[in-house]
Amino acid sequence: MRLALEDVRGGYGRVAVLKGVSFTLDAGEVLALLGRNGAGKTTTLKAIMRLLPVRSGRIALDGTDLADRAPHSIAALGIAYVPQGRRLFPYLSVEENLRMGLLAGRSNVRVLEAVYALFPALRERLRQRAGTLSGGEQQMVAMGRALAASPRVLLLDEPFEGLQPSLVEGILRAIARLRQSGVAVVLVEQRVDLALRVADRVVFLQNGLTACETLPAALEQDPEPLYRYVGVRR
Repeated sequence: MRLALEDVRGGYGRVAVLKGVSFTLDAGEVLALLGRNGAGKTTTLKAIMRLLPVRSGRIALDGTDLADRAPHSIAALGIAYVPQGRRLFPYLSVEENLRMGLLAGRSNVRVLEAVYALFPALRERLRQRAGTLSGGEQQMVAMGRALAASPRVLLLDEPFEGLQPSLVEGILRAIARLRQSGVAVVLVEQRVDLALRVADRVVFLQNGLTACETLPAALEQDPEPLYRYVGVRR
């Protein structure tokens, strides 16, 4: 499995946000997409899902060009998206939210057992309305809904936002297990320390361009790119 972006350009209306984004992602790999606010991180995820027009460049999954495909078609090919803010159906139960993921990926209901194994707390709250859950529990439901589609690629936008430390650790463990099972993950995250704990590679965006690609170990030796592209000193 390989997801490839080649010189992707796009944006909102006449506003160009992506001006040349390129990277690849292989099965069982976690790629941290880092940069300052406005660098184009969330826009890149939306471009992959075709939630906004791509003006030029190429996005392909296993060599299949994703151009001109609708978002539901992208999901059917095996790419799942967990947006910032979770965006659950608050008046539906946890189980009903998870079953929405089954519809997106045409998966069998048995897939939910793998979701419960990853997030055991959800099994105890299946009948509870999603809107009444804590922020961390809602994040688990959002990830579980995406995983119910049995994706090959998971796009995560700010999954640690507003979570207490114990729940952060649970999400980190879940990402590590997904990697072991062969799921590829693109992780957009402002909390750089957390992203680097699970990332295999790091791509920095700056002003809508791929500015630098490196390894977490290299950043331990030379953290200068973190300050240059994110404004973080280590």
